[in-house]
Amino acid sequence: MVIEHEILDLRESIMAEMTHLNSRGEAHMVDISAKSDTDRSALAEAQIELTDDIVKAVLDEKLPKGDLFATVRIAGIQAAKKCSDLIPLCHPLPLSKVTIDIQLNGNLMTVQALCKTTGKTGVEMEALTAVSVAALTVYDMCKGIDKGIVIKDTRLLEKSGGKSGDWQAVDSEAKKVD
Repeated sequence: MVIEHEILDLRESIMAEMTHLNSRGEAHMVDISAKSDTDRSALAEAQIELTDDIVKAVLDEKLPKGDLFATVRIAGIQAAKKCSDLIPLCHPLPLSKVTIDIQLNGNLMTVQALCKTTGKTGVEMEALTAVSVAALTVYDMCKGIDKGIVIKDTRLLEKSGGKSGDWQAVDSEAKKVD
């Protein structure tokens, strides 16, 4: 009986530390109503390794599915706007800005997303969702040429605002997008 009681106390203690679980261990959305609105931004990036045939088609503007850069940009913006529909327990945010930057250096395409809002919670998930869907869109647009595409290194580069303040990836040499 004593051990059972200690286990229950330990479980309640652990549940109290997990922000998205209630005392019974059930998932719930965190109440952010008491938080102050602050300016918040997040910059995320994903890298996509392309094959030589894909790079040639991109540079020659000969992709069968059309304009890669415009389609990837639109997909990233749409994904950021739909983040709370895709990620459970993610708060819907009024995004004030979403910028998608696409760079092709040799066989490596880098997609960055900058998301901004003024609100009670951060935009890291929106930026990460934007680059993830943008990278998947590159795959979709190019798979007809070669399926050997590698999506890698999807990560947060930096964030600002909120209670936790500013953060930057240690090895980040991020070129800020406007």
